[in-house]
Amino acid sequence: MPQSYLARKNATLLASSLLWTPYKWGGDDPSGIDCSGFIIEILKSVGLLPYHGDWTAADLFDRFKLMHVTNPSHGDLVFWRKEETNRIVHVEMVWDAALKLSIGAGGGGPSTLDEADAWLHNAYVRVRPYENRGRPLAGFASPYHMLSQGGTE
Repeated sequence: MPQSYLARKNATLLASSLLWTPYKWGGDDPSGIDCSGFIIEILKSVGLLPYHGDWTAADLFDRFKLMHVTNPSHGDLVFWRKEETNRIVHVEMVWDAALKLSIGAGGGGPSTLDEADAWLHNAYVRVRPYENRGRPLAGFASPYHMLSQGGTE
């Protein structure tokens, strides 16, 4: 089996294991995780990001700009932008392309700092439709193409 197939499969399995993890601004572990922390930890775990490093949703969009796709598949990344500024503000993983569903940490923001805040804001890792979310879609990227190009750097 190609390495990219195994990485995609393992990434989506890991994503599903994090369902209902509380959202925590700046979080990157099972006690609380934000949108970019969710994606970063998954991609690090399957060898698609270096072990050391931290990136925002905008940084991830830029990092994978050569891997943007128009027809996303299970495990690809989906990005949203702020309409007024065009700045990338959110990232999740495509869960089901046919049903247009994604999985990611959402519902919180800078004031969501612990599990009590997550409960208050209904902020968790969850599966939701990726269209019509109140922010324009910025695009999709498939980081698994990195494996056929020789690594993460």
